[in-house]
Amino acid sequence: MPRAQKLKVFRTPIGFHDAYVAAPSQKAALEAWGSDADLFARGVAERVEDPELAREPLEHPGEVIRRLRGTEAEQIAALPKPQKPAVGKQAEAKPKPAKPSVKPKPRPDRTALAEAEDRLAEMNARHKADERVLAQREADLVRDRSETDRRHQAEKSKLEREVEAARMKYERAMRNWRG
Repeated sequence: MPRAQKLKVFRTPIGFHDAYVAAPSQKAALEAWGSDADLFARGVAERVEDPELAREPLEHPGEVIRRLRGTEAEQIAALPKPQKPAVGKQAEAKPKPAKPSVKPKPRPDRTALAEAEDRLAEMNARHKADERVLAQREADLVRDRSETDRRHQAEKSKLEREVEAARMKYERAMRNWRG
């Protein structure tokens, strides 16, 4: 029978809560939290040694236990205080931020890009003109083929009628010759 692995308790912050999990390894804890990143290497997760904090996660191994970090009043007190906009003389007395003494970098030169775009546009125009010429040639070929097919069909029909008439004449002659 395989020996059960010893469980350790790990913790990571999630918003206003701490997420605890009892797992055999850091990798198993990360999987339980659904994290692809190594939170331990980033210093965001840690092993819990306090027996009181470890009690509930050890009762539910592999399950993420969320505990509120501090009281609601402590959390609200920790929020940053909103700043009121200054009005009246106080607003006028505020010094304006100094402009940076460093000149901004000049905008990059666009000439090479514009020239390359022009060359591409010219090539596209030539290509479209070539396409129009080829399309006209294709249309001419289709028209010529159609005309040639019509002429050949007319000539073929005429010659087939001549062959049929000659065959009938020959067969009559053959009957009269034998008989």
